[in-house]
Amino acid sequence: MEVENIASETENVAVDEAEKPVADQGAAGDAATSHSERIRRKHKKYVRTNSKDGVSTPTPLPKYRNWKNSRRPRNGHGRGLPKKGGAGGKGVWGAPGSELLEEYVEDANDPNYDSEAITNGDVEFKQVIVEAEPIEIIRKSEPVILEYFEHGDTNAAAEDLLEFVTAKRSHLVCETIIEIALDHKPSHCEMASVLISDLYGRVFSAKDIGYAFERLLARLPDLILDTPDAPILLSNFIARCVADDCLPPRFVQTQAKLELNPPAKQAIHRAETLLSMKQGLVRLDNIWGVGGGIRPVKWLIRQIQLLLKEYLTSGDLAEAMRCVRELEVPHFHHELVYETVLLAVETINSSVEEQLCTFLAELRRCVIVSPDQMDRGFLRVLEDMNDIVLDVPLAYIMLDRFMERCQNKFKLGETVLKRMPTRGRKRFVSEGDGGVIKDHALKLRE
Repeated sequence: MEVENIASETENVAVDEAEKPVADQGAAGDAATSHSERIRRKHKKYVRTNSKDGVSTPTPLPKYRNWKNSRRPRNGHGRGLPKKGGAGGKGVWGAPGSELLEEYVEDANDPNYDSEAITNGDVEFKQVIVEAEPIEIIRKSEPVILEYFEHGDTNAAAEDLLEFVTAKRSHLVCETIIEIALDHKPSHCEMASVLISDLYGRVFSAKDIGYAFERLLARLPDLILDTPDAPILLSNFIARCVADDCLPPRFVQTQAKLELNPPAKQAIHRAETLLSMKQGLVRLDNIWGVGGGIRPVKWLIRQIQLLLKEYLTSGDLAEAMRCVRELEVPHFHHELVYETVLLAVETINSSVEEQLCTFLAELRRCVIVSPDQMDRGFLRVLEDMNDIVLDVPLAYIMLDRFMERCQNKFKLGETVLKRMPTRGRKRFVSEGDGGVIKDHALKLRE
C-alpha cells in the first residue's frame, strides 16, 4: 500500500508541474486563450539518450503508467509488434521454435544425470560389419546364380551378391559359381565364365579367384563322383579365366610344380595345353561352344542328320539322347522329328523304322521333345507329302506303316491323326498283293 501511495503522489506532482504554465497563462486574457486553442499542439517525442555521450537529458515520464510494460517502440514509429519477433528484451523465452535449435548439454551436477547415457558425448559410434558364416554365404549365393542363368544380367547378380558378401569371404562366391556350373550345360558354363569376368574387381580379386581354384582342385576327387567330366570342365574354367585376364598365367605354372591329386594334375596339365596352343587365347573365347539359338539353321539341320545316321550305325540310344541335349535347341525339335520321319519313309526298311520309332519314343518318354514339337514335326511331313511322293512313290504306304508303329509305342496327337491321308482309289493286283485282296472280295460277294 505504501508503494502505491508514493507512486500516486509522484504522478500527481508530475501532473501539477505540467499544468502550472497553463494556469499562469489564464491571467493574460480571453484573447490569448482563444488564440491558443486554434493552435494545434504537436505530441512530444520521447527520445532515449545514451549515457556514454556525457549529456544526460531527463526523459519525461509518460502520462499513463500502463505504458511502462509496453514493448512497442517509444519513438512513435512501427506497427506495434514486439521487438525482434518476441525474442528481445528481458525475461522473455526467445522467438517461437528457438528451443528446438538449442543444443541440450547435460549438467554433471543434475540429480538426473546419467553417466552411462549415450548423449553425454563419452560414447563413440563405429561401423561394425558382421561377416556371415561360409555356409550362409553359399546358401544365399545359390539362388542368385541360378536366377542369373535365367536372365543373364550380370549387374543384377552383382548387386544381389554385394548385399551379403564381404571381402574376406568373396572367394566362396567364385567357388560356388563354378561348382554350380559343373552340373549344367555348356551354355551355362559360358554364362558362368562371363559372370566371373564381370565380377572381377567388383566382388572379388584375382587372389580370391586363385584361392577358389585351389580349393576346387583339392576337392576334385569328390566332385568327380557327381560330375565325371569335372577335371576337363575345371581346366576349361582355369584357361578361360587366364584368357579373360582374371587370373595370372603364373597360377597354372605354380600349380603344376605342386604335389596334387591325380584329377587335379590332369586338370592343370590340360589347362597348360589349352594356353600353349597357337592362338590359344583367341580360341578360348569359344571354349564352351556357341549357344544353339545363335547357330545357323543349315548347320543345325546338318547336325541333326549326322546324329540320326550315327544312331542308326551304332544303335547307342543313350549317346543319341546326349547329342540331342547338347544341341540346346528345344524350339527347333520339330525339325528333329521331321528328319526322323522323313528318313523312315525314304529308307523303306522295317528294322530302320523300328529303330527310329524307338528313338522317337525315348525322346517322348524323357520329355526331351515336347508333345507340341512332336506333332509339329509329323504335320510338316504330311504337308510335304506331295513333294516327297515324287521321289518316293511308296511314301504314303511307308508313312502309314511308320505312324502305326509310333501309335503303338506312344500316343500321337489328335490333330496328326485327323490330318492323316486315306487312299481314295482301288488297289490292283499289280501292286504286289498277288490277287489275295481281290479273291477275298469275291468270296464276300458270293
